[in-house]
Amino acid sequence: MAKDQRPVGNGAKLFIRALENEGVKYIFAVPGEENLAFLDALRNSSIELVLNRHEQAAGFMAATYGRLTGQVGVCLSTLGPGATNLVTAAAYAQLGGMPMMMISGQKPIKSSKQGLFQILDVVDLMRPLTKYTRQISNANTIPAKVREAFRLASEERPGAVHLELPEDIAAEQPARDTHIFQPSDARRPSASRKSLEMACDMLREARHPLIMIGAGANRKRVSQALLHLVNVTGIPFFTTQMGKGVVDERHPGYLGNAALSAGDFVHCAIDRADLVINVGHDVVEKPPFFMTPGGKKVIHVNFSAADVDPVYFPQHEVVGDIANSVEYLAEHCGQCANHDFSGLMKVKKAVDAHLQERAEDGRFPVIPQRIVHDVRQVMPDDGIIALDNGMYKLWFARNYPAYDNNTVLLDNALASMGAGLPSGMMAAMLYPHLKVMAVCGDGGFMMNSQELETAVRLKLNLVVLIINDSAYGMIKWKQAQEGYADYGLDYGNPDFVTYAQSYGARGHRVNRTEDLRPTLESALAEGGVHLVEVPVDYSENRRVFDEELAELTCRL
Repeated sequence: MAKDQRPVGNGAKLFIRALENEGVKYIFAVPGEENLAFLDALRNSSIELVLNRHEQAAGFMAATYGRLTGQVGVCLSTLGPGATNLVTAAAYAQLGGMPMMMISGQKPIKSSKQGLFQILDVVDLMRPLTKYTRQISNANTIPAKVREAFRLASEERPGAVHLELPEDIAAEQPARDTHIFQPSDARRPSASRKSLEMACDMLREARHPLIMIGAGANRKRVSQALLHLVNVTGIPFFTTQMGKGVVDERHPGYLGNAALSAGDFVHCAIDRADLVINVGHDVVEKPPFFMTPGGKKVIHVNFSAADVDPVYFPQHEVVGDIANSVEYLAEHCGQCANHDFSGLMKVKKAVDAHLQERAEDGRFPVIPQRIVHDVRQVMPDDGIIALDNGMYKLWFARNYPAYDNNTVLLDNALASMGAGLPSGMMAAMLYPHLKVMAVCGDGGFMMNSQELETAVRLKLNLVVLIINDSAYGMIKWKQAQEGYADYGLDYGNPDFVTYAQSYGARGHRVNRTEDLRPTLESALAEGGVHLVEVPVDYSENRRVFDEELAELTCRL
C-alpha cells in the first residue's frame, strides 16, 4: 500500500486512517457527543457509517460481518450506557469466534469538569469479554493500538477487541512523524508430521471411525479439504450446530446434526463409533456428545489445543491449520479394508426417514417440521437463513439441510436472543444478490425489532419470518420437562403486520398452513423488507424430543 500523504490532523482523523489501512468498509454505530470528532473524521472517509437504533444490534452486525468475511467488523458507541449496551455483542463475538472491534468514546481524561457523570471503567468492564481492551491516552499511539487490536481479533481463535477513545485524545494533534502500521501477512502454522502420522495410525486401526465437523471448520472455509477426506476415506460425518454446511448435507455420508447433547439418532452413530475425528470443535458450543473415561477415542483437529473439560478430553491432538491437517489425512489414509460403516449407515437410514415425517403436515397452527420444510423449499441452494435463539433453532439445526458454508447462521456459543434480525441484515448487506431470511421467535425479534427501520433505510432485500407462540417457548418446554407448573412465560405481542408497516416494511400474516410457502416465495421474489408472521404449534417438542426419540433410538 502506498504511503498516505494526507496531513496527520487530529487523533480522530488518525484513527480513521488506521481503520482505512486495515480495509474497514463499514462502522456500525450509535454515536454520542463523545464521538463527534470521530464522526466528523468519518464523514470524509471511504468507510461507510451504518447508523443503528441500538448498540447491541450494531455489535451483532459487526460480529456477523466478521463471521461471514473473516475480516474484523467494527462498531462504535459512546461512553457509559452506550458502551454497556455493547457487552452482549462482545460476548457473542468472543464466544462465537467472530473477529470484531468495538470503539467507545469517553470524557476527556486530561481535564474534565463533569465529575463522574456517565463515567465507568469500560476498559475493565470489557476485559473478561475480549482478547484485548485498551484506553488510548496519547494520540501518537493510535496506529499501534489499532494494528495490535486487529491482529489479535483476527488471529485464531478470533474474537472481540475494544479501544476507548477519549474526547481530548480524539482532538489531540499527533506528532508529525506518527505513521500507520501495515498489516502483516502471517500464515497459520501447520501441524507436526508426528502428530499427523499418529492420527493416521489411529484412523487405520479403527473399525468404525466417524468425523465430526465443528465451528472452527466453518470459520476458515475448509470445505474442499473435508469433502476430499470424506470422499477418499468413505468415513461418515455429522456436524455441530455451528458446523452446519461445511460439507453439503445432501452428501450420502452425512448422518445428521448434533442439535442435542444426547438421545438423538446421531448419538446412536456416535455410540457405535470407536474413533471420532473432531474437526474444528470448540467447547464453547453446547457439547455435541459426552465423552466418558474408557470410552471411544477422540482426535482433536483444530487451530489450537483442546480445552479439556469433564466431557471433552481427546486422547490425541493435531494442532495447526485445519485445512492442511485434513488434506494430509485424506492423502495418507485413504480407504481402509478393516473399516465397517454398516452400523453407522443404518443410523443414517433411520435419521433420513425420521426427518421426513410430518414435514408436510397440514395442521394449523403450523408445526415446526412443516415450517422448516417450507423454508428449505423456498430458499435457493446459496440462500442464507439467520436464526435467532429459541425452540425453533433446534428444529432448524436438525431438520434443515445446509448446502454450503455459513448459509445457516446460528449461535450455539452465547446463544443470545435478539441476534437473528441484525445477523440477517448483515448477510443481506454483504450479499445483495442472494436470498436472505432472518428466522426469529416473537421473543427474540422484539429484543431488537427497532432495527426494521435500519433495514428499510438501508434498502435491504430481507425476509423476516416470525414464529409466534406468544411465549418464551424453549423455556416453557424445559419447564414442562422438569416437572414445573406452567407459569410466568406467556406474554402479549403487537400486531406484527401493522408494526412492520409502521417502519415502511411489508407485513404478512399466515392464516392457513398452505399459505406459508407461497407467502415466503412472494416476499423473497418481490425484494425489499418483508415480515411474515406464522403461528406455531409447539406440542411437537414434547412428542418428538421427550417421547419419540427415546423410543426410536433405543431400537437401533
